Amino acid sequence: MASYRIRQYREKDYDAVRTLFARGILEHAPAGYRHILRSARAQLGLLVLFAAVRAAAGYWVLGLAAVALALAATWPVVRSFSTSYVQQALSTDLCDISTSYLRAPDSCFWVAEAGGTVVGMVAVAPPQDPAERGVALELKRMSVSKDYRGRGVSKALCGEVLRFARARGYGAVVLSTSMVQVAAQRLYEGQGFRKVGTFSPSLLGSLLCFQIFHYRCDLPGGTAAPPR
Repeated sequence: MASYRIRQYREKDYDAVRTLFARGILEHAPAGYRHILRSARAQLGLLVLFAAVRAAAGYWVLGLAAVALALAATWPVVRSFSTSYVQQALSTDLCDISTSYLRAPDSCFWVAEAGGTVVGMVAVAPPQDPAERGVALELKRMSVSKDYRGRGVSKALCGEVLRFARARGYGAVVLSTSMVQVAAQRLYEGQGFRKVGTFSPSLLGSLLCFQIFHYRCDLPGGTAAPPR
């Protein structure tokens, strides 16, 4: 029997939900940093930097120092992707969760609770993409506490979103997740989602090879446009 329960968000969950979301996003920053450093573009850039400094100064030690400085400077830039995303979410929909998800049409917000503590969360709302509105709903703000991963919490939360969309006659659920959230990608693919697009969040993200994956799950029996 599950050691947690899924229920709708309540106002008393406000601080716990915001903290859980922030921690869940920020913990992926180191993985993003490693991913970027493993990219061919980054490695080529570091090699060119080393060679240029060594040729100009005549000392390989200075070339290594330049590479070390570049690596140190890259970390706060990479982390800024996560921090800016968290700040944007906390100042918009997660600033007033009830208004954003409980009072808005075709929207909802659930938490997973264990022992009186919020250990997971997920939301659903009409998509940002105008082309998807009236056709699909968007799964958003999925996060599960580290201590409760691998216990089926994410799968249960995802199931709530799929059932919610299906019950309202929608034909699909869409979502976006970053390239470094590998466990999340496996979860979504296991629930029937398929990758349908890839984009970079900014020009800087494109230069650093940081990508966002767009997923879609078509719902059996759904209609192109839900009844109103």
